[in-house]
Order: sequence, then C-alpha cells, then structure tokens
Amino acid sequence: MSVHTAPDNWAHVEQAPPDAILGVAAAFNAETRPDKVNLSIGAYRDETGKPVVLRCVRKAEAIMMEKHPGHEYLPIGGLESFNAGARVMAFGKDGESYDHKKIATVQALSGTGSLRLAGVFLSRWYHAPGTKENGAAPTIYLPTPTWGNHTNVFRDSGLIVKNYRYFDSKTGGVDINGLLEDVRAAPEGSVFLFHACAHNPTGADPEHEDWERIRQACAERKHAVVFDSAYQGFASGDPERDAYALRLFAKNRPRAMLLCQSFAKNLGMYGERVGALHVLCDNEEEAERVRSQLRTIIRPMYSNPPAWGARLASTVFENPELMKEWAEDMQMMAKRIGDMRVALVEALKRAGSTRNWDHITKQIGMFSFTGLTKEQCAKMISEHAVYLTANGRISMAGLNMSNVDKVARAMHDVTTKY
Repeated sequence: MSVHTAPDNWAHVEQAPPDAILGVAAAFNAETRPDKVNLSIGAYRDETGKPVVLRCVRKAEAIMMEKHPGHEYLPIGGLESFNAGARVMAFGKDGESYDHKKIATVQALSGTGSLRLAGVFLSRWYHAPGTKENGAAPTIYLPTPTWGNHTNVFRDSGLIVKNYRYFDSKTGGVDINGLLEDVRAAPEGSVFLFHACAHNPTGADPEHEDWERIRQACAERKHAVVFDSAYQGFASGDPERDAYALRLFAKNRPRAMLLCQSFAKNLGMYGERVGALHVLCDNEEEAERVRSQLRTIIRPMYSNPPAWGARLASTVFENPELMKEWAEDMQMMAKRIGDMRVALVEALKRAGSTRNWDHITKQIGMFSFTGLTKEQCAKMISEHAVYLTANGRISMAGLNMSNVDKVARAMHDVTTKY
C-alpha cells in the first residue's frame, strides 16, 4: 500500500524582516552588557527607567472595579461616552472649533487601528477630481521621514503612497518651503497626512504661522487631510496647545478632514489600545452615513473594540478631579522629557563635543532626530551598548540622569570616529 505524503503548502513562504523598531528592542533584551541603554522604545519611562501608570488611571481602575461593568461586547463603533470625550479632547467643547454632531466618530484600536480604518475608508470612498471614473486608488502623501508603520498601514489599505519634504537636516527643523512646494505640486485632491504635534521621528513641528500657510495651500489645491494625533498633551504638557493644528483646520475645514487619535502615550495605557477615528462631515445626516460605512469596515476586521481601556478613559473624561490630575501628569511627563533634552546637550558639551546640538532642545515630544548616520548608530550599539533605530531617532524617555553621560560620551565618540 502506497503512503501519500501531503505537500508542504508553506515551503514557499519567506522569512519576513524584523520590524525596524521592535527588532532593536529584541536585540536590546538579548544584550548582556550590564550598562546597556535602550533609546528605541516609544513609551514613557520615569527617572529610574520604570514604566509609569498615571494617578488618574489608577483611580479610574478602582472606580471601575466598584462598578463591576461586566464583559459584554461594546457596539461596533465603540463606547459612546468615550467617543464623546475623545471629540472634546481633540476639538474642544461642542461648537468651539466644529459642530460635534457633524463628526462621525468610532472607537479604534489605538493610533495604528484608527489609521488603518482611515486608510480603508479613503480607499473605498474618497475620490480625487477625475479619479472616480477610472477607479484609480487615492494617493496619500506622507512626510519624509515619518513613523515607520505609516507606509505599511496605508499601502495595505489600498492607497498609493508617496512622500513630501518635511525635515531639514541642516537646521533640525521643518523644511517649510519644501513642504509647501510639494503640497502645491501634488495633483488636486490628493490626501496629505500631518502629525498633529510632536512629529515622529523628528520632534520638529511647524510654527503656528506655518500651520496656517499649510492649511491655505491644502485649501488651494482641494486636498484632503489626515491628522495623526498620538501625543496631545504629552508633547508640550498642554493639550490645548497641542491641538492647535487640529482646531485650526477644523474651523476652516479642507475638502475632507480625518483625525486618527491615540490615548496610548498621554494616558500611558499602551497595551489597552485606546483610540478613535473622527471624520468631519457637512451635516448630521452625512455623519451618520459615514459612521455606518466605518462600522461595515470594522465588523469583518475585528468586530468590536476592547472595552476596558475605553471605560477607563471615559471615567477620566467625566471626572473633573481625575482630569485635573491627568493634566498635572501630562505636564510632569512633558517637563521630564524637556529636562532630558537640556541634560543631553549639556552632557555632550562635557564629553567634549563641539558640534551644534541645539536642534535637540528645539524639538518637542518623546523623540529626537539626532542627525547620527546609519553607521554611527550601528557603532553606538556595537561599541557602547546604546540601542537606537538606524535613522538616528532616540527616545528621550529612555534617558535619565544615571545614563545621560554615558549616552553623550557614546554620541561624541561615534561622531568623532565615523
């Protein structure tokens, strides 16, 4: 009797390359040198390098445990009290920058999930002038550089991905002239993604007057705009200040505007995947139709969002005392990040570096684009056990007073030798 051997159906599957950021974290964990430093992580750490649970979140957890809310499914579009609080966080009170009844909001799986929902929605429903008839996919323009996952998210959503100039390596700031030239040169009705604040990975944000110039250029070209807001309140310590661009664009809405919002960083609830997608509409009836289509995307993708993190966030939103503590904690986190920027520059001077590192203190948010080359970054890891991504981005949250001199000496060494 012959024996039938089933073919190996997956022999052709190739090994995927490691994630650029998570791969560095895995290498750090395997590192055996005791003085190793991790500057790749995108999560807040305190002065001792430990994770932090905010006071308001701890108290919200206690409140929720007393309520015993159970574990039933949320609606497809998420917890409505959370959605309402997220709208206030982004756009201010109802009517301040936009009529909330004209905003289609759904709860999403943090920032990445909201970006994916936005990408699929745009792929299905957004039509630039002259493209509806030929069935061409929308084109979304991302800043150079941008968060490493943006390209994957939008490409896998069915969009054509291109880039626009953003970072000026000579100044360590925004190349505003190049940005505006690219916005005006893009085909009418293109989609542009902007970081609402604390641009990742550079930490370089446009000035207020530059945001107005960007808004005007988008309006002239009838572009759609997607905002990625992952650091509101965490960037400057002031959620109102960090919402400037969002509210400026909302008050003078471009052809289409979407906001992808995350509460991972500013509430410190990284693993709870708490986020929202907002689509600004012309009227209430349009908003309901948009919500219905977002629900049709969510249902076959993950069916319902997780409840616990949304309930915690909603508890904070609805409690003035917890909101006050949250504001204080955001100020604390932003201040420590700012203090470490100053400390690093001072440590570089002590190490003997004569380079101009002023861009580190001018940038904002969790990350800094140091200007280190790919080779220098590799030497930081191999020779000094200081782990960072290959593009020279460092997480300021990974610095503290016990390791800042080591990091500065390593940066001075590699920028001198290589």
